Amino acid sequence: MDIRLEPVTRENWEQALTLQVKETQRSFTPSVAVSLAKIAIKPDGDNVTYLPFAIYDKDNLVGFIMHAYEKGTDTMYWINGFLIDEKLQGKGYGKAALAEMMRWITRRFIECREIRLTVHKDNTAARALYMHFGFLPTGEVFGEHEEVMAFSVK
Repeated sequence: MDIRLEPVTRENWEQALTLQVKETQRSFTPSVAVSLAKIAIKPDGDNVTYLPFAIYDKDNLVGFIMHAYEKGTDTMYWINGFLIDEKLQGKGYGKAALAEMMRWITRRFIECREIRLTVHKDNTAARALYMHFGFLPTGEVFGEHEEVMAFSVK
């Protein structure tokens, strides 16, 4: 497995839109289209920057992940819109992509002391993955169904 994150650009955005999760998972994560719309709409405020990435294994598109951050902070570094295509789930891509995204964030933002994400209350597989990496519940809830989890950067 040779996982790499490539920015979503005008060259690959249409390919990224083809990514789908299983129908039973569609309430767990936004579609790629919704994640990309956040870049223009900025639902979390004007100070938040969104960086979308296509996840590749060699030259094969396997998933999508987005990083959102608020400049000048040390705890507002988020992973969101994370998904592995339904045909490729269960092969280790999620674990490898999450590790790569966490490395990318901590290398690029040396001031980062905490990485956050949300997980749908019914998404037991994602919750287990995040806890395996050291994410812990903060006690905060986003919306009606999203639990906030945080990873402390050492």
